[in-house]
Amino acid sequence: AQAMKHPVACAVLLLAPALAAAKAEVRFEQGKAWDPGRTRLMYTESHWTTSENNVLKNRTVVYRCADGTPFARKEINYTRSALAPEFSFNDVRFNYQEGLRWQNDRPELWFVRDSRRQQKLLGNSGTLVADAGFDVFVKNQWPALSAARRQSLQFAVPSRLTSYGFNLQRINSLPFNKEPAQSFKLSIDGWLGFIAPNLEITYSRNTKRLLRFKGLSNILNNQGEKPVIALIEFPLLDQVVPAKEQQQAQSILLKSCQLS
Repeated sequence: AQAMKHPVACAVLLLAPALAAAKAEVRFEQGKAWDPGRTRLMYTESHWTTSENNVLKNRTVVYRCADGTPFARKEINYTRSALAPEFSFNDVRFNYQEGLRWQNDRPELWFVRDSRRQQKLLGNSGTLVADAGFDVFVKNQWPALSAARRQSLQFAVPSRLTSYGFNLQRINSLPFNKEPAQSFKLSIDGWLGFIAPNLEITYSRNTKRLLRFKGLSNILNNQGEKPVIALIEFPLLDQVVPAKEQQQAQSILLKSCQLS
């Protein structure tokens, strides 16, 4: 009887869970990874990203050979850190796994190769960037980068159980598929820069979406010896999809296949 004195309040309370759920959103996009000359499609990478109230929560990425066979998956969780999110990557072609996790406020890098696991705790650097956290870094530093101010960061490399210093700077503002775009160069700091190739990334100037990536990818070649050099292109727009699509991607069976 007491509750009936406030029917509107009761209705709002009943609706609250539904309203909160409605703010969660899953967006999908698929990148195509070509050889450097853009003559051969090597693989695709499909991304499902969940946000709540416009805050990144998690991401699922499924990698497929050109024939559509899914061979690798990556799960990313931004809850602990947007710049250095926890993630795990699994490539069944070589039973290779790697990732980052947070242990007592310190990032730990790890990888598994030939059934042997190795791991190492890093110092909790405020400039540490890992995996898809690089996209967040670019957007956070957009004003400075657009003003041609070079930005420095420490990028985590799980396979080496360490991080390396990189510099990111603007290089040109050429359109991409008729979209106003801004390109940046990522180069490794110090003497290693003489032997490590530069990476080039292109973003939409209007939406700040990643449109193109040129350089070493995170996918190993068919021999499992070294990462392939790829030209990865993304669509100008992503799309909202049902949450079940991401759930299905998280459980899809991975199989070995050959990159084109």
